[in-house]
Amino acid sequence: MSEPVQIFLAFGFMVAMYFISRSIAARKLQRVSASIIRELEAQEAFDTFSAVELPYSKPNLIRLGMRDYSYKALEYMINEGVIVKTAQGKYYLKVHMKKSLSF
Repeated sequence: MSEPVQIFLAFGFMVAMYFISRSIAARKLQRVSASIIRELEAQEAFDTFSAVELPYSKPNLIRLGMRDYSYKALEYMINEGVIVKTAQGKYYLKVHMKKSLSF
């Protein structure tokens, strides 16, 4: 194989790996976001009076083991307005879906 073809293939491989790693990180972030929402729904935190503290609301300064996406997912959902942080440092769901029965 000629040298320009090898360079082109190596560059293509690097670009593909970048996009694959970004999609894996996005998928993990989405999965963690869904688990945070399920946790807040299970604790019925839907307003300021029922707001709860979350153990992963502070960044982990000592990173040991796998990367934890909980803090970053919580930040994104606060910025998007899905979750609200109270002045006391508690969290609740701003938008939630109630299961309604229809007959």
